[in-house]
Amino acid sequence: MKLMKQVKMLVPYFIAVVFFFVGLFVYTRVAGPVALSVNSNVTNQSDIFTVSGEGKVEVKPEVAYVRVGMESNGSSVNQVQTEIDRVMERVIGSLEGLGIDREKEMETVSYSINPMFDWSSGRQRITGYSASTQLEIKVREIDRVNEVVDAAVETGANQVEGVSFDVEDREKIEEEARKEAVEQAKRKAEAAAKAAGFRLGRIVNYSESSNGVVPQPMYDRAMAAGEAAPELSSAKIQPGVEEIEIVVSLSYQIE
Repeated sequence: MKLMKQVKMLVPYFIAVVFFFVGLFVYTRVAGPVALSVNSNVTNQSDIFTVSGEGKVEVKPEVAYVRVGMESNGSSVNQVQTEIDRVMERVIGSLEGLGIDREKEMETVSYSINPMFDWSSGRQRITGYSASTQLEIKVREIDRVNEVVDAAVETGANQVEGVSFDVEDREKIEEEARKEAVEQAKRKAEAAAKAAGFRLGRIVNYSESSNGVVPQPMYDRAMAAGEAAPELSSAKIQPGVEEIEIVVSLSYQIE
């Protein structure tokens, strides 16, 4: 009798559990599975020490890039196009005469033809067309830069947009600067660890930046046709000495 009484007391709980699971089953069929999640916090007890270093290499430029161009105005597209094509072909021919390869060392970097407008009557009216083009010339013999500029101007180029200098093997020079920067950073890290009394672990992060400034504009002047050729012919363009700099950042785990 006592056992039966205990069973009767448990019946309501049993029914409640059954209803709970039945309700849960119905809910998941209608609304989808119930998401269960367990949150855990992971704490990194390791300390990080970051140090930087820089490496600099001075280089003498080995190659120059000269940009010359031609601008022409006329009454029709065909007129201005024909004019700049004729003049630039003459310019290219003069440069070939200096030993510069048309295919490998000359590149047309811009070419445009635009209408010119007159608004004096209160309405837009096309009065003509303006065409312009730019040619970039790679000069491997630095001391001939002035000669190249003179040849281009004397054969019809009426714009000199700029002269810049660079090195042939940039990656090799950057690698040298990078090695110097890393060695400096490591020396600084070891000195700091010794002074502060901690031990350096493995490197967990590395980053670097470069000034990227080897090409340096040395001459930049646009000129009107025919008026600046004598002035340009007397200009002396010197490359000077450039500097490549790499800055690195090393992050160590402190043991």
